[in-house]
Amino acid sequence: MPARVGLTYRDYAALPDDGKRYELYRGELSVTPAPGTRHQSAVVRFIVRIDEHVKSRRLGKVFVAPTDCILSDTTVVQPDVLYVATDGLSMISERGIEGPPTLVIEILSPSTVQIDRVRKLRLYAEHDVLHYWIADPESRSVEGYTLTGGVYVPAGRVTDEPAALPPFPELPLDPADLWS
Repeated sequence: MPARVGLTYRDYAALPDDGKRYELYRGELSVTPAPGTRHQSAVVRFIVRIDEHVKSRRLGKVFVAPTDCILSDTTVVQPDVLYVATDGLSMISERGIEGPPTLVIEILSPSTVQIDRVRKLRLYAEHDVLHYWIADPESRSVEGYTLTGGVYVPAGRVTDEPAALPPFPELPLDPADLWS
């Protein structure tokens, strides 16, 4: 049986602009449906809160999907929210973020729970993304993870009361605001 040929960034970039959300995981193409309104509403709240914090302190730049995060020639993802600290700003290009951002936030949708909790958790760790947040509109929580020794370890959780997660110790996330 012939070896399976994986896709590369070049193949990914040649995909049609048909409104579908494409990502590339280790050369394998993934297509997910457009997120629902609850998901997108949460994305807006995260973006507004984090971008305001980052801009006011000149900590770097914040991006929102669909921004390509090119982790390798065979792994291209579009996280819901990305943050690149000032020391990594050189990885920002016209194509997207070319390397591991400082923080990736994925907001769970029914169709992406397994992808975000398992597949992307592994991919982001493999590609040295320092911080990963998983926001769950269903449980109204945010789980923070920090990369330690090549694996993610829990760094905190926002549930009922405002709390901060790395890499933003001075940014309390208010669940009432995030999930209103």
